[in-house]
Amino acid sequence: MDRLLMHTCCAPCSVYCVEALRGEGIEPVSFWYNPNIHPYQEYKARRDTLVSYAEQIGMELIVREDYGLREFVRAVAGDLDHRCGYCYTHRLEETARYAAEHGYTHITTTLLVSPYQDHEGIARAGRALAERYGLTFLYRDFRVGFRQGQAKARELGLYMQKYCGCVFSEEERYAKQIARDRAAFQQSGAGEAESFIKT
Repeated sequence: MDRLLMHTCCAPCSVYCVEALRGEGIEPVSFWYNPNIHPYQEYKARRDTLVSYAEQIGMELIVREDYGLREFVRAVAGDLDHRCGYCYTHRLEETARYAAEHGYTHITTTLLVSPYQDHEGIARAGRALAERYGLTFLYRDFRVGFRQGQAKARELGLYMQKYCGCVFSEEERYAKQIARDRAAFQQSGAGEAESFIKT
């Protein structure tokens, strides 16, 4: 393999991926492009953690800075239930485009480590986009090392996010809490809820 550009969603997810690739004698170049992550402080925390981690392990990192809240929301607003397909494709296409323009031969992504994502959908998108840009998609089922990577990330004190990335996944993450809060305020009555907020 000549040169591998690895789309990287965050530092914790990259831990096992990098170790596994290096174990094969492959040195990935990390590529940060995640305009799906919101709000900005969350985006910044994940980006800055990756920058610090890359320095710590001596991994080359390319940051494609783009906090894309408005563009992302416009793109997915019409079909929120299928937003993840757009999210995978959009990020991987930018990875493939950058790789093709800068002399890389292969691409992959740390998204392949998560047991909570559409693994097959990510792999399909990666292969299709690699082919479109004249590259090879390096597929690995990194999920086998997900728990191990997360445990090491905690040991290293890396920032560990609580949801996938977009505000809609954040809403899903706290759906039960949101429902409990709504029920509690409805039970107390509108007048009481208003007085509680004012004080």
